[in-house]
Amino acid sequence: MKWFNLNEIKKEIGKIRWAKKEELLKTFLEVCVFITVFAIFFIGADLVVSFILKLLGI
Repeated sequence: MKWFNLNEIKKEIGKIRWAKKEELLKTFLEVCVFITVFAIFFIGADLVVSFILKLLGI
């Protein structure tokens, strides 16, 4: 298989820039904030919809 060359694969793996600890922490915190905001939004939306449905008697 001409396209499968281990030496070329090793070169490409060597080009990978792995994230530093600070970058990982920053990204982790951003994801946690994002998830929290969306969780609050969906819980709030669920409460509003259920309140409206109770008012309508459904």
